[in-house]
Amino acid sequence: MMGLGSTIGAGLFLGTGVGISAAGPAVLLAYFIAGFLAILVMQMLGEMGTVIPASGSFSEYAEHGIGRWAGFTQGWIYWLATVAVLGAEITGASAFIGSWFDVSPWIPAAICVAFFGIVNLLHVRSFGEFEYWFAAIKVLAIIAFLVIGALLIFGFLPGHTFIGTEVFLNDGFMPNGLGGVAAGLLAVAFAFGGIEVVAIAAAESDDPEKSLIDAVRTTILRISVFYLGSVLVITFLLPYSMLGAAESAAESPFTMVLERAGIPGAAGLMEVIIVLALLSAFNAQIYASSRMMHSLANRKEAPHIFAHPNAKGVPTAAIALSITLSVVMVILNYADTGWLLTFMLNSAGASLLIVWIFIAVSQLRLRPQLEAIHPLPIRMWAYPYLTWFALLLFAAIAILMLSDATARTQLLSAAVMFSVLAIAGVINAKVRGISPTSKLPLPTAATA
Repeated sequence: MMGLGSTIGAGLFLGTGVGISAAGPAVLLAYFIAGFLAILVMQMLGEMGTVIPASGSFSEYAEHGIGRWAGFTQGWIYWLATVAVLGAEITGASAFIGSWFDVSPWIPAAICVAFFGIVNLLHVRSFGEFEYWFAAIKVLAIIAFLVIGALLIFGFLPGHTFIGTEVFLNDGFMPNGLGGVAAGLLAVAFAFGGIEVVAIAAAESDDPEKSLIDAVRTTILRISVFYLGSVLVITFLLPYSMLGAAESAAESPFTMVLERAGIPGAAGLMEVIIVLALLSAFNAQIYASSRMMHSLANRKEAPHIFAHPNAKGVPTAAIALSITLSVVMVILNYADTGWLLTFMLNSAGASLLIVWIFIAVSQLRLRPQLEAIHPLPIRMWAYPYLTWFALLLFAAIAILMLSDATARTQLLSAAVMFSVLAIAGVINAKVRGISPTSKLPLPTAATA
């Protein structure tokens, strides 16, 4: 269920219209490309994670496959990007909650930070339980949306007639040409960010190998049904020219479809779902950032205080750090302090591209070694050709980002962060008396 929920965030409900307005129905091609990349990344993570289950996940794989500097850089850039958006998630959720109860937004923000901090500090099972129910609600909401949308399209709802492809093809499948599809891809390229949390969480499950195998094998289904299905319904029912960036739940294309179906209180219902998606993301990011910091500390790439778990195996110091920084980020969001917050959020926007590139390079290098020590329950398809193809697509997306002012700023900010962290990784290794290019030893066949 966490695998299902990890790809369904507030961006699906509020940001879908951006890609559709750029490409029209052809945005489905952009989602297909982005989804295909996400599936490849999950396959790579599954191949490595089933042999090397670790809470540091792709950061540790980079250290095994590329070198110490790469593991350091990968771990820290993911941690910083995750921490950067913590404040944005809570700020967004508390704005809705504050308006519901007519209170200042900082009150629900403080309550939510304290509540989810306690949830994460109690036991990893507490985090899992909340993520399960958050995911279940989001999944049920999407299923209901797909059913209502299908009934509308075929005219099965009272007072509605058959629509078919009337709206979908009114302006043609590709009204803005290939340039529109490229703009759509730019808008949705990172729509599936979050799936990598599954590889981190699997390491703490009762059966890491089985958990990760199940998550990887359902990736194609959840991307096809929940994302492509939702976008297909929207493009069949709403003209692309009336969509764009949604500033509120009322402007969400999901709300528009539900209102067309005559669902009472559609905007309010969508607000609740968006808040749950934001809180789910916040909860997952507290978990992911604390585990990454814990892993870095265990590898002596972060202060040692964050390496110590409590008796239940919970890295309390690392969680406390994430909670503290979430409070700082909330304050920065409210204060709008200028360049620091802007730089962190911009770099976070493109950091996923760097993380996924590291995953691909790690898999490319580790595959022969992993085969030598353990039978691979999950294997990357058409190795090494599909891995190289994924890297070419990542390069194409990077070039595409340079053509857009906002995306270019994000990419350059992430490049600056990457450069600083790579230098820090080299320094860290040299201070410890090891070569920055030396690799973390792989587990033996017995331990694997």
